[in-house]
Amino acid sequence: MSGVFRCALVAAVLVVAPAAAEEASEPALRGPGELIVAQDPPKVVPRVLDRATPDNTRIVVSLGRQRVYLYVDEEVAIDAPVSTGKRRGQTPTGDFTVMQKETEQSSNLHGDFVDRDGNAVRHGASTRIDAAPSGTTFRPMPVRYFLRLDDAGLALHAGRLPGYPSTDRAVRLPVDIAPLIFQRVKQDTPVKIEE
Repeated sequence: MSGVFRCALVAAVLVVAPAAAEEASEPALRGPGELIVAQDPPKVVPRVLDRATPDNTRIVVSLGRQRVYLYVDEEVAIDAPVSTGKRRGQTPTGDFTVMQKETEQSSNLHGDFVDRDGNAVRHGASTRIDAAPSGTTFRPMPVRYFLRLDDAGLALHAGRLPGYPSTDRAVRLPVDIAPLIFQRVKQDTPVKIEE
C-alpha cells in the first residue's frame, strides 16, 4: 500500500468516524461515579438491640448484598452496609468466631508510606499489593472497633464505605455502627460470611 493511499484512507476514516458515532444509538459512556449504586442506610431496631448481650448475639456478613447483620437470638437488631474484599483480596466465606477484640488496633496491612520527615508519600497503601516507594517506610493505619476473625488479616472494623467491595480481605463497617456491634459481642461470638 503506497504512503499516499494510506494517508488518504486514514483521513477518510477520521472524517467518517465522528459522523457515524453521532448516528449510532448506543448510550454514552458513564463516569466511574455514576456506576456506584448507593447502599441502603443502616437500620437499627432499638427494641431488639436493647436485648442484646455478648451471649445471645451473632454476626452475618453477606458479600453479595454488601451488608452486615447483628442478630439477637433469631431477630435482626442491626442491618448495615459494609465494604468487603475486592477481587484481588477477596473476603473468604465460612464460619468464624471473634478471636480478638480491640477498641483500637494498628493495622499491619494498611497504612501510608511516609518519607523520613513523616510526610505521607502514598496514602491507603496495602503491604500485600503495594511496593514501598524508594526511601519510604510504612506507617500503620489505626483501626477502630477491631474484631479479628483469623490470623491472615480477616477482621471487621470501622472504616470508609465507598459503596462497593474495596478492602483487602477485611470487612469495613460504618463508623457509627461499628461501636454498636463491638459493644454487643465477645471473643468467640460466631460470625458467618456468606455469598
